[in-house]
Amino acid sequence: MHLRTTQRRNKDGSIVRYVQVAHNRKVDGVTQAAVLVNLGREDTLDRDGLVRLVASINRYLGEPATGGLPAEAAHLVGDQLRVAESRPMGTVHLLDGLWRTLGVDDALRKALGPRRFTTDIERVLFALVANRCVDPMSKLSAAEWASCDAAIPGLACMDDDQAYRAMDVLVAADAQAKVQEAVFFAVANLLNLEVDVLLFDTTSTYFERDTEEEGDNGFRRYGHSKDHRKDLPQIVIGLAVTKEGIPVRCWCWPGNTTDVTVLPEVKDSMRDWRLGRVVTVVDRGFSSEANLAYLKRAGGHYIAGERMRDGSPLVEAALARQGRYQQVRDNLRVKEVRLEASPDRRWVICRAVGGSPVIRTKLRLRSQGPGTKSGG
Repeated sequence: MHLRTTQRRNKDGSIVRYVQVAHNRKVDGVTQAAVLVNLGREDTLDRDGLVRLVASINRYLGEPATGGLPAEAAHLVGDQLRVAESRPMGTVHLLDGLWRTLGVDDALRKALGPRRFTTDIERVLFALVANRCVDPMSKLSAAEWASCDAAIPGLACMDDDQAYRAMDVLVAADAQAKVQEAVFFAVANLLNLEVDVLLFDTTSTYFERDTEEEGDNGFRRYGHSKDHRKDLPQIVIGLAVTKEGIPVRCWCWPGNTTDVTVLPEVKDSMRDWRLGRVVTVVDRGFSSEANLAYLKRAGGHYIAGERMRDGSPLVEAALARQGRYQQVRDNLRVKEVRLEASPDRRWVICRAVGGSPVIRTKLRLRSQGPGTKSGG
């Protein structure tokens, strides 16, 4: 196989040459050149392309690369490529598509407003979220991960200072609620959710440090630990979800916050979302008379757990009232009770059947108003 040239003379006497790839074969004992590929006119030939072809053939044959490579082929050394940098991007690319589909990027930009930053805050926050999903690390390690170990669209690199500044801006701009609202309604639209029942509860998480934060703005404080670590400072986290378990919104409070004090803030902050008629479901830690009265404001409705042995006259009267139970599950029966002393409430007493005998559970539900849904 070889390169050959042919030529043609024009009427003006000029000569045009053509380049071909050919190989010789014998036909009736005569050697003839059979053309395999026409490469075109010699004056328009892609010379660099031929050089790359020669280098490729040499690599295949195990021969050393020839000199005189063009600039774009200078990275060809011997029989291999010299890799300058490599980062995985598949999972991050998928997360970035979900991030944009849910409108988090637009919500952040709107919440941050027209202020200009030297760093793209939205991209830094996305990098932190992507790291949390792919390979959870500290802020320092997450910055190194985004700079060296992952390909973040629109963000070549970042450091831990940028990560902390982005989070500070997010808190200072009060963008969290706006972003959560945008994400929830995007999810509700995608999944066709109906928010008629809103379940709310709190938990706590502690920090491995010796002392709590001082000052009025300290978050890490000693309090009632649901992890049974009273010796460590903590924060309180609240979460509201739909009856399907889809998160709606979350809150954070100092670690010494009690459950009974946060419900008015939750109701007020959710009122701006215009969810329509919603039944709020809370457990017995929130069912003080003041909280239940607050939940009824502006025609609100609730389902609240109540302690069976708290000595309340209404509780004792509800438990003593006769009535027939209805089977609602294989292991659960319920009975509805109405009391003249509390005509605006329905008491639902639950009995869990755990084989034999029948065991009365520690949880009962009560709801406000004759038209209120009793939940699942």
